[in-house]
Amino acid sequence: MTDPVQGVRGMVSTGDGWPLSGAAVTVVGPTGRQLGRSTADDAGAFTVPVPATGTVTVIVAAAGVDPVARTMVLRAGAVADVGVVVLHNPRRDALPQPGVWTIDPAHTIVRATARHLALSRVEGRFTEFSGAVTIADPIESSSTVVTIEAASIDTGNRDRDAHLRSADFLDVKRFPVLTFRSGRLTRLTDDRWLLDGELTIRDVTRPVTLDVRYGGTGPDPWGGTRMAVVASTELARRDYEINWNMGLPGGLVVVGPTLRIDLDVQAVLTPEAAPAA
Repeated sequence: MTDPVQGVRGMVSTGDGWPLSGAAVTVVGPTGRQLGRSTADDAGAFTVPVPATGTVTVIVAAAGVDPVARTMVLRAGAVADVGVVVLHNPRRDALPQPGVWTIDPAHTIVRATARHLALSRVEGRFTEFSGAVTIADPIESSSTVVTIEAASIDTGNRDRDAHLRSADFLDVKRFPVLTFRSGRLTRLTDDRWLLDGELTIRDVTRPVTLDVRYGGTGPDPWGGTRMAVVASTELARRDYEINWNMGLPGGLVVVGPTLRIDLDVQAVLTPEAAPAA
């Protein structure tokens, strides 16, 4: 997108950082007269040519979110950068209502990442799992339980996956599932939380803390209500007695000592059971 000789430029994004294409951007003068108008492109970027100078107001609006207005000063022959304008939906950003929210495996990612040769990363996903989040009132009393099928690990390489399922790593024949049970939930902000819990891998249970980002709630096309969260933590392999490695010249090893766990979760509110007749 080519900048005008004089005007305003910027970016528009949703509250979780995605570009908001098609957002309307209007520039008005002190009297409310429209001086320029444009829309955000597929990357969320916009430029608005403005013939006037002095104080102007930039109004950014889109369907389903609250508009934002920014006041700035335009100088002759210059393009002013309004930066990133984040548009929120207060209804979507509201904390989830109490109830049981069932994790949707089709729209949830459970990912583990390890360093390889201290050069790059190898990523694997667990493809079979189940669980639920029970939202309580107060929300800090909420809880979650997740069960993961150990044999469902998939790194995109058949031989590597077979090794990960062996006794050197997950030992899926003896320990077919991984489990997480939550404990204390601590609010940092309305969209960032710390979730303490216990993670069991093989026959070892250790405390872990998940850094949780709340993505909001909203309706889905099937008549349900969904909640989105992302969470991450790091584990030391030795804490779970997963010690296999191979030394290389120079002190390098094949597999790094830590694992990064990333979760991208959608959960669906379970309808309340109908009262008995």
